[in-house]
Amino acid sequence: MAANDSSVRVINDRVIIVQVFISLFLCINFLLITVFFMKDFFYTTMRYIFFALTLMSDCVFLILTDVLLILIYFRFSIHMSLCLIVYMALSVHTFVTPVTLTVMTLERFVAICMPLRHGELCSTRSALHCILIIHAVSSLPCVVVLSIFFAYVNRSFYTQSALCSSDIFILHNWQGHLRSAISQFYFLVMVIVIMFSYLKIMKVARAASGQNRKSTWKGLRTVVLHGFQLLLCLFQLWCPFIEAAVLQINLVLYINIRYFNYIMFILSPRCLSPLIYGLRDEKFFVALRSFVLCGLYKKQLSN
Repeated sequence: MAANDSSVRVINDRVIIVQVFISLFLCINFLLITVFFMKDFFYTTMRYIFFALTLMSDCVFLILTDVLLILIYFRFSIHMSLCLIVYMALSVHTFVTPVTLTVMTLERFVAICMPLRHGELCSTRSALHCILIIHAVSSLPCVVVLSIFFAYVNRSFYTQSALCSSDIFILHNWQGHLRSAISQFYFLVMVIVIMFSYLKIMKVARAASGQNRKSTWKGLRTVVLHGFQLLLCLFQLWCPFIEAAVLQINLVLYINIRYFNYIMFILSPRCLSPLIYGLRDEKFFVALRSFVLCGLYKKQLSN
């Protein structure tokens, strides 16, 4: 009895910790989104538009994962049609951030390696077109999974109520393998793009001098951070395999590893964008500081 009470207390503490982390990250993201819309320079510049896109996508992702966590924690069943909508939104936004990171890396590549064409290729109009392409590409895995799912289930399924989880849309093992293969193909392409951009920017950085050299190395560090963030997202794909293997060994160990994976490989990558662009970018940091300090640095921002 005492062991059960201790286990329940640990689970309660972990759920509370997750709520604190998600609330904190959502507040930071909403603050950065507010700053983004305060100055026209930000929402007319491609890299800041993509930065805001990652923030919005991360907010949706964090909210949806937290809602599912709470529903499962309280064992609350919902209508399957509603669960289907939640799954579609969550599946799309699982890919929006890493795909956007890849496009942001290409933008840095164009800015540093093709500076004369940067204004032409990275205009506001091009950014809006890229956003449509990003969401279309991010929707393909969801379309494949749900197309197979719709072909197997009866109409009565949509009138049922159950605990909402992404696993209920995987009816056979081969569907899970197909979903994993598609995800790994996506991330393989993303890693190749980031490595290509890294090598090209490094080549330009070694040949540059003075102020150009400093700007180039700063862009190179940004690409490295994008790569690290993408690597954390990639680990998320391997988590189900690790968790399934551990579940066969020990239930308590499975719960602990699943909690660690959720914090480390699902929440953490979604919380790095504010650090990479929100705090490292000088112009955005000055705007953020001015907003937080109620305009005390407005004069410095205008300069």
